[in-house]
Amino acid sequence: MKRSLRRTLIAGTAAACLSLSAHAAEFVNVLTGGTSGVYYPLGVALSQIYGKAMPSAKATVQATKASAENLNLLQAGRGEIAFTLGDALSDAWKGDEEAGFKAPLKKLRGVAAIYPNHIQIVASADGGIKSLADLKGKRIAVGAPKSGTELNARAILRAAGMSYKDFGKVEYLPFGESVELMKNRQLDATLISAGLGVAAVRDLATAIPIVIVPVPAEVVARIGDPAYQTASVPANTYNGQGTEVATVAIQNFLVTHEGVPAETVYTMTRAMFDNLEQMTAAHAAAKSIRKENAARGMPLPLHPGAEKYYREAGLLK
Repeated sequence: MKRSLRRTLIAGTAAACLSLSAHAAEFVNVLTGGTSGVYYPLGVALSQIYGKAMPSAKATVQATKASAENLNLLQAGRGEIAFTLGDALSDAWKGDEEAGFKAPLKKLRGVAAIYPNHIQIVASADGGIKSLADLKGKRIAVGAPKSGTELNARAILRAAGMSYKDFGKVEYLPFGESVELMKNRQLDATLISAGLGVAAVRDLATAIPIVIVPVPAEVVARIGDPAYQTASVPANTYNGQGTEVATVAIQNFLVTHEGVPAETVYTMTRAMFDNLEQMTAAHAAAKSIRKENAARGMPLPLHPGAEKYYREAGLLK
């Protein structure tokens, strides 16, 4: 009798665990960024792709303050997959408190390296700003507090021998809000970390004449972080921008956490690479996503589900 009761309890417990696992896999919350950035439209495309690949799943998209918030939310189990900048991801894994991480976020797991963010320091053309030094005394927006953009701003300005004290005014605002202030002549410049052709800058360039402020290679070298690489904004990326401009780029990643089932992450990884044209239709930045590069440069362990996909694709031995 006791043995029979024990078997019943064990079977019931196992069934409950399977039920909980299946229930957990039914929800896929995609953590993105501000609605005027690149993460958000790509996140919407991902949610649509996941919805088709996993018909029983409920895929949702959440607008956030981007990298740092996304990673903290993942660590807390309040999302299944998120966009992040590589430097923020490295800081989260190490537990850099200044970057917004009070302790190492060791539940995080990598899914894919995707496209590079280009740091685009955009100034009003009538403000006489042609170099980083010309920004001194000006009114500037540096991104939402502790966002990936704001962390980028600190790193670049420090390498250029500057700090926030050098400006007439510093606003901590996401892309959309900073662009509106520039249109109204309430800001002189904004620093935007995003894929090339970001909607906020395109919108601004059609409203007022702009310049993209160059970030010279020697400044990039002084940052001292391998996540930061020399890059350029090609000519005519934005209205009125007739020449190529030197800048800095940082790789973006898709990240999940260890609590998401391996089969779910495997399906999400495969589905994205099988539908890159849908990602590119959502935003041109996705043109830079390459399966061959997806497992490279990851500053933390891959999730087993993503690892399974890359091994099947012959990208990992």
